[in-house]
Amino acid sequence: MWNVRKTHDATEAPPQVHPGDVAAPPPQASAGRSRAAERKLQLKVSIHRSLLDKINLAALDQFSREQIEMEVKDIVLELLSTKHEMLNAEERRELVEEVLDELLGLGPLEPLLKDETITDILVNGYSTVFVERNGLLEKVPTRFQDDKHLQRIIQKIVSAVGRRIDESSPYVDARLADGSRVNAIIPPLAVDGSTLSIRKFAKKRIGMERLIEFGSIPQPMATVMQAIVAARRNVLISGGTGSGKTTLLNAMSSFIDHRERIVTIEDSAELQLQQEHVVRLETRPPNLEGKGEVSQRDLVKNALRMRPDRIIVGEVRAGEAFDMLQAMNTGHDGSMTTVHANSPRDALARIEQMIGMSGIDITPRSARNQIASAVNIVVQVARLMDGRRRVTSLSEITGMEGETITMQEIFRYKMTGRTEDGTVIGHFEATGIRPKLLADAAAYGVDLPSEIFRPETKLN
Repeated sequence: MWNVRKTHDATEAPPQVHPGDVAAPPPQASAGRSRAAERKLQLKVSIHRSLLDKINLAALDQFSREQIEMEVKDIVLELLSTKHEMLNAEERRELVEEVLDELLGLGPLEPLLKDETITDILVNGYSTVFVERNGLLEKVPTRFQDDKHLQRIIQKIVSAVGRRIDESSPYVDARLADGSRVNAIIPPLAVDGSTLSIRKFAKKRIGMERLIEFGSIPQPMATVMQAIVAARRNVLISGGTGSGKTTLLNAMSSFIDHRERIVTIEDSAELQLQQEHVVRLETRPPNLEGKGEVSQRDLVKNALRMRPDRIIVGEVRAGEAFDMLQAMNTGHDGSMTTVHANSPRDALARIEQMIGMSGIDITPRSARNQIASAVNIVVQVARLMDGRRRVTSLSEITGMEGETITMQEIFRYKMTGRTEDGTVIGHFEATGIRPKLLADAAAYGVDLPSEIFRPETKLN
């Protein structure tokens, strides 16, 4: 018979420190709350503290949440009986669930993490939480007890992936067990209290079919993207924060042949490649002594020695852009990466700036030559004013003219207006330009129908 209850011998002193314990809320934090909500809050704090005295925390890892829930429920009901609280069945169930969330999960965040309609969770201090649904932000009543409670949840997240956050290193990027991306920043950098941002990892993988279903991309453009991947063209996906760059990168990667060896490089691993032969690499921050950091640039250099067919970098931000271009130019055709930029032309300018950050002494013209020969396709994605995400442009780099990289747009999304409720009206269209990649695709056995590129053809 398994048991998570703690057994104290006669000489054992009652524990004074409770890891993960919920601090009692300060008096000022209770102002304005209803008496019922305050009573429930105080009861949960009291039950949680008493529970930690009765259970063996070291034994929890041996059992599933369902097993622990059965045992903890009995203990909670025992504790409730000693406090003479009148709770109905639903209130008891909610209390047990909240105590379990504090004990095993991320406390008040657990209901938000379980809600599949939420894509982002934004905690602006312990008492203010926003979420994103369908591309739009809304405030939710979720709150923490105080800033110490919020910092304990942050510590639980970052320590699980071997990272740290404290006054000497007051911000961190991490990820949850399901791959959700996390950024946290605490005082003194966060003036109004600790801040936590979670980009949730979709439990259902969003492939190209789902993007077509959502209206993010039309079927003809998806067909061309499949040909781009099959023809081993190097792809740069550009867009703003939350525009869907990583989602599109995941979707395009599904077209890669399963016989190819792929190496992925990310700050926080979140790519969901379906191929069997994938090596996932992740950067490492410096330790307490400021040593041991492994940057994306280090990993890109190392990846070149791992015999990859393709290299996928989650996002280029600095000097690794130069090494990525070198890889694209030296036999790793079909590689992909993303960059923060507002247009295809801006994306190329940003890559040029990043080459300058690499410390390599190279003239602007040589840098542009490197970009023009390495990058074949630039895909622009955007989040529209109504929250929906669209592939707004697909462009092909054709070479250099003087000091300028030449580029031709193949497809675009044209906005024509907005409805009364704020929904953006628009359509996808071909520009009428037949891309150079047609010959490349044909060489790899992929034939694209010419009518896809006719400007009179409706893509959606």
